[in-house]
Amino acid sequence: MKKLKELLVEHNISPSLHRIKILEYLAKHRIHPTADDIYRGLVKNIPTLSKTTVYNTLKKFTKNGILIPITGFDNEIRYEYDKKPHIHFQCTRCGKIYDIERDIDIFKNYYIEGHKIQEHHINLKGICKNCLVNEER
Repeated sequence: MKKLKELLVEHNISPSLHRIKILEYLAKHRIHPTADDIYRGLVKNIPTLSKTTVYNTLKKFTKNGILIPITGFDNEIRYEYDKKPHIHFQCTRCGKIYDIERDIDIFKNYYIEGHKIQEHHINLKGICKNCLVNEER
């Protein structure tokens, strides 16, 4: 918890209980949750938590560079705690989103054909290996 507090302070965010718990949830649940997922995951243990607090906190975390919002899956905003370059893969059967770690040349180039890259998002859809195994049974 100490590291989470330090991370918040480094990003000019006051470390309140709600903010620490939201950040802790994101660090533990690398499932690209929505704001509603985070709220549902925390409200049982923090009854004073509101959806507004979750949304405002996620907005602040994004603005201050702690999180990356992910769009492109089911028209909902999901939140990424891992800021290392990687690819997202969503299963069209179960809906889970997986991080795929790859050494892709596009991540090493800051310019492509004269265009300056400031951020990148690669989203793939298909059938995950778990659903494929279940399909074969």
